[in-house]
Amino acid sequence: MTEQPLAIIVKGWPRLSETFIAQELVALEEAGLHFDIWSLRHPTDIKTHPLHDQLRARVRYLPEYLRDEPERVAQATNAVEALPGFDAAQHAFAADLARDDTPNRRRRFGQACVLAHEAPSTLRGLYAHFLHTPSSVARYAAILRGVPWSFSAHAKDIWTSPEWELREKLSPTHHGADFGVTCTGFGATHLRSLTSEPERIDLVYHGLDLGRFPAPPLRTLRDVGGPLKLMSVGRLVEKKGFDNLIDALALLPETLNWHWTHIGGGALDAQMRARAAALGVSDRITWRGACDQPEVIEAMRASDLFVLPSRVAKDGDRDGLPNVLMEAASQKLPILSTPVSAIPEFIDNGTHGILSDDAPAALGRAVAAFAADPDLGPRLAEAAFARLRQDFTMPPGIARLQMRLNNLLSTAS
Repeated sequence: MTEQPLAIIVKGWPRLSETFIAQELVALEEAGLHFDIWSLRHPTDIKTHPLHDQLRARVRYLPEYLRDEPERVAQATNAVEALPGFDAAQHAFAADLARDDTPNRRRRFGQACVLAHEAPSTLRGLYAHFLHTPSSVARYAAILRGVPWSFSAHAKDIWTSPEWELREKLSPTHHGADFGVTCTGFGATHLRSLTSEPERIDLVYHGLDLGRFPAPPLRTLRDVGGPLKLMSVGRLVEKKGFDNLIDALALLPETLNWHWTHIGGGALDAQMRARAAALGVSDRITWRGACDQPEVIEAMRASDLFVLPSRVAKDGDRDGLPNVLMEAASQKLPILSTPVSAIPEFIDNGTHGILSDDAPAALGRAVAAFAADPDLGPRLAEAAFARLRQDFTMPPGIARLQMRLNNLLSTAS
């Protein structure tokens, strides 16, 4: 197999909840970029998306826990001592460890040693998805091998990482990234404020490859007295706000005939089901669990309103600009969401969708108002579809990212 010049580091591969990464990597490969994928974790999802099957790149798995592959780790940690960048990498790791002495930190350095040892001699650069742990591995491995590194930042990695670590990963004097991209203007503004060289940070929306999606269905005007089919896609975690939505659904008028379908798994699955049961709405909810993208699109085409009640979690975690909003728009499915983070970069309230406060009472009022106005949905859906086609398709972002990565590899060579 041909040895590749670029190593792309991901948290896990494949992952159902990260279609935006799969979409990007397939597009980069189709554009002629050659790379290997290095994954910090083995897959846990039973299903995969068709996109994952399209990728031809070799996938290599680092030791998920160092104790699981002691001989591999020992061989790597001994071998990297001979690399020219070992002293600098050891110094950077020690400085980080002094502020974050955790098993996670030690594991990342061990994984970086394995990557630096096992990556081919043709390696000229690294690119990490997410600015927290994958970028830590990329940074240490880049120092060890003496090559540049780069990153794509998203949401949790920006808002829950300590500021000192973000600043150093963006600093030219602390072995920082050669460049970084992020998928929201909200995130880009924040990251640029943390570096003396803000030009290192590019705004690159994920966008959608509309060629992978069917044309939107021909939707008929919904009967006010007919059933209202609501749906959501998202992990059952705090920042998605599904507890507030369940509470909101319980507040809807008894005369409103509604049904909500949820797609996705997550740590709060049992709690959300119990909440729905306690509020007496379980018989109006379908929990479908994890689904692949064709199943998601099929559900969107059969629904009346897409609801994503995002909020800021207690630890600061929050959504960026969830791709599912653009996927809903691609099927002319009206959207109800919240003005959290970068969601307003795609949706102007009252024009492309409805942005509500995340409180249950407000969400309930928004659903009820939508149900009472059958003309509202088509108007919002048409505007969102037009905005998607005009400003949020994938090719411009891929072209920018490809240029940045090619420049990274050229500089290194």
